[in-house]
Amino acid sequence: MKNWITIALLLFTYTFSAQTAFSPSKQITLTFFLTANGEPVYEVLYKNKSIIKTSSLGIKLKEGNDLTSGFSIDSIGNWTVNEAWKPVLGEQSTIKNHYNEMSVALSQKASERRMNIIFKVFDEGVAFRYEFPKQKNLNYFIIKDEKSEFNLTGNHKTFWIPGDYDSQEYPYMETKFSEINTDNLNLNNGIGLKTIFSKYAVQSPLMMKSEDGIYINIFEAAVVNYPVMQLDVIPSQYKLTSHLVPNAIGDKAYLQTPCVSPWRTIMVSDDARDIVSSKMILNLNEPSKIEDTSWIKPMKYVGVWWEMHVGKATWDYAGSQNAQNVLTKDLIPSGKHGATTANTKRYIDFAAKHGFDGVLVEGWNVGWEDWFGNWKEDVFDFTTPYPDFNLDEINAYAKSKGVKMIMHHETSGSVANYERHLDRALELMKKYGYSAAKSGYVGRIIPRGEFHDGQTMVNHFNFVARRFADYKMMVNSHESSRPTGYSRTYPNYIAAEAARGNEFNGWSNGNPPMHETILPFTRLLGGPMDYTPGIFEVKMSLYDKAKKEQVHTTLAKQLALYVTMYSPLQMAADLPENYEKYLDAFQFIKDVAVDWQESKYLEAEPGDYLTVARKDKKSENWFLGAITDENARTSEIKLDFLSPNKKYKATIYQDGKSAHWEKNPINYEIKTMNVTSKSKLKLVLAAGGGTAISFVPIN
Repeated sequence: MKNWITIALLLFTYTFSAQTAFSPSKQITLTFFLTANGEPVYEVLYKNKSIIKTSSLGIKLKEGNDLTSGFSIDSIGNWTVNEAWKPVLGEQSTIKNHYNEMSVALSQKASERRMNIIFKVFDEGVAFRYEFPKQKNLNYFIIKDEKSEFNLTGNHKTFWIPGDYDSQEYPYMETKFSEINTDNLNLNNGIGLKTIFSKYAVQSPLMMKSEDGIYINIFEAAVVNYPVMQLDVIPSQYKLTSHLVPNAIGDKAYLQTPCVSPWRTIMVSDDARDIVSSKMILNLNEPSKIEDTSWIKPMKYVGVWWEMHVGKATWDYAGSQNAQNVLTKDLIPSGKHGATTANTKRYIDFAAKHGFDGVLVEGWNVGWEDWFGNWKEDVFDFTTPYPDFNLDEINAYAKSKGVKMIMHHETSGSVANYERHLDRALELMKKYGYSAAKSGYVGRIIPRGEFHDGQTMVNHFNFVARRFADYKMMVNSHESSRPTGYSRTYPNYIAAEAARGNEFNGWSNGNPPMHETILPFTRLLGGPMDYTPGIFEVKMSLYDKAKKEQVHTTLAKQLALYVTMYSPLQMAADLPENYEKYLDAFQFIKDVAVDWQESKYLEAEPGDYLTVARKDKKSENWFLGAITDENARTSEIKLDFLSPNKKYKATIYQDGKSAHWEKNPINYEIKTMNVTSKSKLKLVLAAGGGTAISFVPIN
């Protein structure tokens, strides 16, 4: 809903004079000018401190003159927007969108081509994009590269993962900017497909902190019909330059005017809470294109999933790639298949008993015997179940229990195959009443030679969201390109993985305790993450005494993640029998909301800690989550976010006195007390620990 929009458009002719735009608060200054040879450049100040030194802008073309220099300014437009809008699902019921915009129209005399650069300056940062108007001398064109520079002012602390065309599933490195070097990575990290392209390249979003306490984040928004932007690094110069992911033949993007690039974003503040709570990325995306959104619902779910990761069951029915009977070609069952009718009913019963909305089942369909590592095109048909999975019986049973089934579409990276079968797969979902699907893209992409983060795959992920919307269904993508706010435009794109999730704790060297304190400053800025929290039995030796892997958190921290890691789609990821052992702690997962009226970031420091309080959209209940890294932590929290003149019952799930993520992770305490908005609470977090609290009004 728009509150007010003020437009003051001024058109003049400029040569080389600097043009300036300010944030509404006047704390951020954006300056743009042309150099003597007509090269577009910009600078960013925050509270009169230099954040981005003079940095070049421009586009390199495969054919003809590059759009990098030789420009003159035709006109400048300035205006202000101050509005509010309501997300279908979100961290808050209303999002404010307030910025000052400067539009610079450029023309290149040598090529007789035009290009506009649009700047938006928010209170929490700056965004810019390239705009290519319809014109005689630029119609169809191919981008060879993009020259967007971010010249930093110092050797900032940096949280980074390596530039990789296919995966973001790395644990974060915390180093000085000058120490960025992918040669220092431990690549024995459980990632099945890595395409690291340079020792001096990182992925965005890139989170940094200067020595004088300024937080800086480089990212992008509204990546549509364009490849993902990664960042080339010159460590000694503190310099970043956009690096677009190529396609199979080395081109970056195929475009036709009129068109635009994604937004390039620079968030900046001296308060980390401004970064982690920012809705700037969402604001830079187009409003929802779905008129009737009544069918888009938040969900809490359980599923046949974790038991495969811990080795209790398998996705495949026959157990190996050579499990077919030589004469009949029939699959010979291994006896370890997880997605059976009986096992699925067990999960449905558990979901119904404890009030969960849905049940996910992975491994239900034929094809898992040789699904990975063969670059095979015709892997799955997304409609044919294994012999021990009765679609009719299962879905009738779920319906009788008031539980929704969640479909699983693993593609094995064979996107061509998935798109051929997509409508039939969606028709099957429609027939049985599925409201949502989890998609997966493990492995090398087909069409062969494409990358997960190239233009082709970005278009595919967005297409799938649109196609699901046609059927009034929601989608949750795994192994996709990381979101950049497209869930505002298609809110049925309810969540994505696109980062190192909880699953890596089950069978690799895992996620360090600081991992979950970084993700909200990076991956989650672009949209909700299906992190799959809620693992109570954190040590994998429970399933095999020889195993040493474990989840690198306490049980209490697993509860807190339901609040600190925003998603309207949240999984209780552990096995039902494990929750039955700890029903007192499990109560928080049952109670916690997943769609919010209001969110308050109370404490934040990337890599160290995060404390968040959120108000349920449908009630007066509040929930709080606090997490820390490998260091134990104590803090005092004011409860002034609660409604005044009300009493609340606070149920506190906290680390026990001897809790430690490695030595004693399942040591927790639960206590209750009455509180008001004038109360204060002392939080005591163990190493790798957390606290989760529910606040329920007392009548």
